[in-house]
Amino acid sequence: MKDTKIHKQKFGILASKKEEFHDWYTQVVLNAELLDYHDIKGCFIIRPNGMRIWKIIREWFDSKIEELGIEEAYFPMLITKANLEKEKDHLANFNPELAWITKCGEKNLDEPVAIRPTSETIIYPAFAKWLKTHRDLPYKINQWCSVLRWEVKSTLPFIRGREFLWQEGHTAFYTKKEAEEEVYKILDFYAYIYEELLAVPVYKGLKSKLETFGGADYTLSLEAFIPGTGKGVQAATSHHLGQNFSKMFNINVNDDISAESRSFVYQNCWGLTTRSIGIATMIHSDDNGFVCSPRVANIQIVIILCGITQKKTEEEITELKEYAVNIKNVLKESGIRVILDDKDSQTVGYKFNNWEMKGVPLRFEVGFRDLQSSEVCCVRRDTREKKQFKIASVVEDVKKEINEMHKNLYNIALTERNNRTIKVKTFEELFEELQKKNIVLTPWCMSSACEEEIGNKTTVFENGEVKTQGAKSLCIPLENESCEGLKCVNCNKNAVKYTLFGRSY
Repeated sequence: MKDTKIHKQKFGILASKKEEFHDWYTQVVLNAELLDYHDIKGCFIIRPNGMRIWKIIREWFDSKIEELGIEEAYFPMLITKANLEKEKDHLANFNPELAWITKCGEKNLDEPVAIRPTSETIIYPAFAKWLKTHRDLPYKINQWCSVLRWEVKSTLPFIRGREFLWQEGHTAFYTKKEAEEEVYKILDFYAYIYEELLAVPVYKGLKSKLETFGGADYTLSLEAFIPGTGKGVQAATSHHLGQNFSKMFNINVNDDISAESRSFVYQNCWGLTTRSIGIATMIHSDDNGFVCSPRVANIQIVIILCGITQKKTEEEITELKEYAVNIKNVLKESGIRVILDDKDSQTVGYKFNNWEMKGVPLRFEVGFRDLQSSEVCCVRRDTREKKQFKIASVVEDVKKEINEMHKNLYNIALTERNNRTIKVKTFEELFEELQKKNIVLTPWCMSSACEEEIGNKTTVFENGEVKTQGAKSLCIPLENESCEGLKCVNCNKNAVKYTLFGRSY
């Protein structure tokens, strides 16, 4: 998308979600003031409406991992070449993504340093220094930071960026059992964030060998479905590293401080990014603008005064304003995020459209009849349904409406995802459903060579150029049924697991 198309944009969402999905999506995130562009491609400004969502996610996640004894830390963003060279597998995975600092002013640095794309090579040398005996275990930290993936060419706000925010957890255990228990627990936390905060249904699954994080024994992931494009999208990952990194960085402990025998620790790492905001936006928003779960909205309610005309006296207008202020204060004291839009410079109609575009979940329309009856008219962003709330019970009614809206958004997304996850058993069916912008659940042999072949065979070319990318395995769902007696969808060898395949971001 060209920037000129964005800058010339008039008020409102001009693109259609159905016909011009990526133009529509960009207009939504800009007009909702979630994000804006920066001078450097792939580096975005997250505005307060977007940061509030991230803050709510962060606060909930911090509260849960603190219960597990995971503490917050912060590590430098720069990596030495020496530490990178210890991690050959990981380096092969991330070398194209590294941005190097090679100069200070006009002077070349004697030892160039890289900006972190992830922090294993920064954190694990410190682990090797700190962890000496089994009494030092388990050791569990999390950091919130930004990372840089400089090689990203085709950028998309929140979904694909060069710089983005995330949290990365890094933990070390004495036994494999402890580590594996945690790696699944963290995946459950991530699923809660998507389902109970963002109203986004996700599949929990195991990544194929091709899609496993470099250096991990295995990777667990959450996968979401974007109906507007028919693509899957990786929503979060939780990696069990086994002893691979502890051997690489010599992180070992003994049973007794004087004992000669030492054992390498078992490790996990896990992460969630601001991509989560983009996923929820793509799924829930509509042609009128941003839609999100009220549980994460920066502003949950906007109060708008209605019916003020030249015929009304100053006393009447003042009384209505005081009534609205009282409603705002009652809601605010109960912890609800609310504002009163009492600007005289904008029409009521403009305010309705503007706040709808920005995705405020509930709109309170306060008029003189509401004042007389001690009520307020509530309009929901997702359904446009109107309800009258008594002021005496307004807090309880609002909390109920917040939960109802969340459930409605989740159920709509779940139904759409399930209807477009198609079970197939032949390659012809697989390709046909991909062309219909669906994802498929299919018996698969779990061979990396077979997965690569599926990707090649499902790539669509036009005039010698790639028109549509090929499919890949999204995940092997943890909730799975038997493949006994079934053949692989592609190579006709014995199938091992039903696996989700799809085109993806």
